[in-house]
Amino acid sequence: MQHKYPFFKVGIIGGGQLAKMMTQEAKKMGFWVGVLDPTPSSPAGQLADRQIVADFYNPEALKTLVEESDVATYDIEHVNTQALKEESLRRKVFPSPEVLEIIQDKLRQKETLSRGGIPVPSFLPEVSHKALRELGSPAIWKARFGGYDGKGVAKIEKAEDLASLPQKEAFLEELVTIEKELAVVVARSRSGEIVAYPVVEMTFHPANHICDQVFAPARISEETARKAQEIAQKCVTLLQGVGVFAVEMFLDQSGKLLVNEIAPRPHNSGHFTIEACVTSQFEQHLRAICGLPLGSTQLLTPAVMVNLLGEKGAEGVPVVEGLEEALTIQGVSFHFYGKAQVRPFRKMGHVTIVDTDLEAAIRKAQRIKEILHIRS
Repeated sequence: MQHKYPFFKVGIIGGGQLAKMMTQEAKKMGFWVGVLDPTPSSPAGQLADRQIVADFYNPEALKTLVEESDVATYDIEHVNTQALKEESLRRKVFPSPEVLEIIQDKLRQKETLSRGGIPVPSFLPEVSHKALRELGSPAIWKARFGGYDGKGVAKIEKAEDLASLPQKEAFLEELVTIEKELAVVVARSRSGEIVAYPVVEMTFHPANHICDQVFAPARISEETARKAQEIAQKCVTLLQGVGVFAVEMFLDQSGKLLVNEIAPRPHNSGHFTIEACVTSQFEQHLRAICGLPLGSTQLLTPAVMVNLLGEKGAEGVPVVEGLEEALTIQGVSFHFYGKAQVRPFRKMGHVTIVDTDLEAAIRKAQRIKEILHIRS
C-alpha cells in the first residue's frame, strides 16, 4: 500500500502533554497533526500543524477537527462523546466514543470489568450507611465522573464521615491493603492485534496521590508480572479498545492482583517507553489507531520516570532550578511540557533515568528529586 505525504492526518482532542508527546512522534513519522484545546498555544498546539481553540464539549469544533483528519483520538477523557457518535464521525474516532463513555463513568467501568471476569476490589453502587457496613470501614469513596490524579477520591474512616462528602454521583469501594501499585500499558490495533509493555511499579505523592515515580520493570515476581499482563490484555479486549490503554492495578498484601482503573490513552505510567523501549507508547498509539502494524514493546534498559510537579506556592511563569546539575547525571533525559503557567502540584514535565541496574536508576532518581524543581 502506498501513502502520500502527509501519510496520515491525525486529530487529537486535547492539547496537553500527552498530545504534545504524541505530536512529536507523529511529526517524526511524517503525519499531519491537528489539535483541539481551549488554551491558545497549548503544549501540543505549539508543535501541531493546526490548533482549534475551543472547548472539549463544543460539537461544531469537534466535528471540524474529526472531518479534517483521517483518524482522531484523545489525550483527555472528559470530552463530548455524544457529538462524536454522529455516524460520519464515529468511524474515524479511536478509541470509540462508546468505550470512552464506559471509562468516563468509574462505576460503569467497574461494573463492566466485574461482569467480564476481571478481578476488581469489592464495591457497591451507592453511598450509604448500609453500603459502608457491608463493605466495612475504612472504605473508599469515589466520584463516578471527573476524577483524576487523586481528585474525586476520599477515605471514609467512619459512618459520620459520609455527611461531609461532596454532593456528587459516587460509589463505595473496599479499602485494599496495597503492597504495590502497578500499571500495564497495552496496545490493541484496529485489526485486533494486541501487545503489552512490561509491568511497572508506581509510587505516589503522599499529599495528593499524584503519581510521583515509575519504576520499570516492577520489582515483582515473573509469575505476577505475567498475570498482570494477561489481566491487562483481557481488559482491553473486553472493551474492544483500539489504541493504547493503561491498566492500573493493586497488588495486595496477599499477592492478589485487582484492577483499579483504566485510562483509554497514553499514560503517565508509560512515559519511560520513550527512552527505554523499542517503541514508545506514543508511537504505538499512532500505529494502533492508524491501522499500522504494532511495534515491539521490548524493554531495552531499566528506567525510572520522575514527575516534575509545580512546587508548593508556585504561581506564574515557570522557572527551572537545578537543570545543569541534573543533566550531569548519566542516563538522564529532561522533558518540559511547555505549560506557560506553573501551579502547585501541576504536572510541568518529567525526567527519565535509564541505567543497566534498576536500583542505581532509583538512587539517581532520588538525587533528581532533591535538586530539580519547578518554581515561579
